[in-house]
Amino acid sequence: MNFAGLRGVSALRAWVGALVVGIAAAGLVAIAARAAEVRPTTSAGTNDWPQWRGAHFDGISHETGLPTTWSEEKGVLWQLPLPGPAGSTPVVWDKQIFLTSAEGDALVLMSVSTDGKLLWKQEISGNNRAVRGDEGNLASPSPSTDGRHVWAFMGTGELACYTVDGQKVWQYNVQDKYGKFDIQFGIASTPVLDDGRLYMQLLHSGSATVLALDAATGNEIWHQARTTDAREECRESYASPMLYRDAERSFLLTHGGDCIMAHRLTDGQEIFRCGGLNPAGNYNPTLRFVASPVAVPGLIIVPSAKNGPVLAIDPAGQGNITDEAKWHFWTRASNTPDVPSPLVYDGLVYLCREDGTLLCLDAKTGEEIYKERVHSQRHRASPVYGDGKIYLTARDGTVSVVKAGRKFEVLAKNNLLESMSSSPVISNGRIYLRTFETLYAIGNQ
Repeated sequence: MNFAGLRGVSALRAWVGALVVGIAAAGLVAIAARAAEVRPTTSAGTNDWPQWRGAHFDGISHETGLPTTWSEEKGVLWQLPLPGPAGSTPVVWDKQIFLTSAEGDALVLMSVSTDGKLLWKQEISGNNRAVRGDEGNLASPSPSTDGRHVWAFMGTGELACYTVDGQKVWQYNVQDKYGKFDIQFGIASTPVLDDGRLYMQLLHSGSATVLALDAATGNEIWHQARTTDAREECRESYASPMLYRDAERSFLLTHGGDCIMAHRLTDGQEIFRCGGLNPAGNYNPTLRFVASPVAVPGLIIVPSAKNGPVLAIDPAGQGNITDEAKWHFWTRASNTPDVPSPLVYDGLVYLCREDGTLLCLDAKTGEEIYKERVHSQRHRASPVYGDGKIYLTARDGTVSVVKAGRKFEVLAKNNLLESMSSSPVISNGRIYLRTFETLYAIGNQ
């Protein structure tokens, strides 16, 4: 469902524009790279999952016939032991899967075939460390791929580009260019790959920088200081940047420092900002953001942290829109997801809270349709949609499958009995699950 019409823009016009953009992107043909160059493309196939939240950064798959139930005895097509734990999500292009992992002190990038065979593994960095006990390590950012190259970023600051055959193209440590990280639990933000560029947010107590890099070379295209009034731990963000795109506009979203900001793709200049996520009158100095925003045409859903507010804002905003009611569709005063990012599909907003409570809201009005406990365990992964179902992943390895729509119904609970904080990946009729021990391919047999 398209929400651009909420501010006087024809919904039909925006829908048709978005459809045209989608058809054009799907039809792009990759141009062969010159011998010494990388020419990235983002024209993913229909069923590829090239980035953390999928081809359109929204956690949505349009595939059908996806599995609902599975167990260790049924529905597991194959499983591959992994060298160590990680919270990063795998990505898939055609017949290759890419994922990052800890391997003792090392942080590695791996390629696995879609029939479960390890193709190659490259060490990107040393100096791995655990964070928050069993919560994670410095292999938290997810890789991205355009089908010919794969990009990986580690919490140590190492950023690298490899060919899909495992040959290094370039690598450097962003701390050498943009300052040493000062963040309690390590940088966990995943870069966004789009149209030959990598967009990054480096928001921590030492500095706040937003940048765009040439994905082919790693060279800087632009960088911008990101100034806010955030104090103490609130300066630190574990969220990832996102892209907003509709028929009329496209821009980068960054999230942290008590506010969300929109930036021009051409030079990173600020378009708008919206605060109100950590009100000054009741300021919480530990309110660091982990959940990332999600955007669909005409609507941006903005989470906060620690049972704080959720905002629904208009992407047409300009300047500081914190107190500008005309740019706000609705505000929910509490019940934000703390770590899982929101999901928007077919006019509904789904918020998976860290305790396994799922909220379903009307995307236009914010009206609560239901609020139900799905599974009483920690939830760190972001929900994904596919085949009329919402897949919710808990730390104890349980993937709950909830029927999409206004009526709450749990279709299944599937447990692989291994710790997991990565988000599910949907590609070519399969669901790929990355636990702390194993990569699983789930499918109908």
